[in-house]
Amino acid sequence: MWGSKKDKGLYFEQQALNWLQQNGLKPVQQNFHCRSGEIDLIMLHRDTLCFIEVKYRKSSAFGGTAYSIPLSKQRKIIQTALTFIASYNKFQQHNYRFDALFISPEDNIKDNAFEWIQNAFSSEQSDYY
Repeated sequence: MWGSKKDKGLYFEQQALNWLQQNGLKPVQQNFHCRSGEIDLIMLHRDTLCFIEVKYRKSSAFGGTAYSIPLSKQRKIIQTALTFIASYNKFQQHNYRFDALFISPEDNIKDNAFEWIQNAFSSEQSDYY
C-alpha cells in the first residue's frame, strides 16, 4: 500500500491532521524541521499551541503506541518546539503543550482508532533543563 516508510508516515500524519481538525484544532505547520529534530504537527487548540507526535502501530506488541515516545525523542521534540517558538514572534505569548496522537487499527480493518493524549509529556518532566 505504501511505497516507503516516509509515505506511510505522511499518510497517517494526514489522517491525524484531518481527525484533529474535526476535533477543533487549527493547523499551524506540518513536519517542522530544524537542527534538533522534527515535529509532526503543530496546531492551535483554542489559544494553546500544540506540538503533536503522531504514531501508528499495527500491533500492540512491545507495549504498543503508548510506549513509543522514549525520553530521548521527547527531548528532541521539546528542543525543536523551543526553536519553533523562538522563530515565530506571533507564537511567543501562547501557552504550549506536547500531545501525542496514537493511531491503531480497529477490528474492522477499514477504520482506525485515534487516541489523543493531551499533555503527553512536558518540558519539566523530561529532565531536559
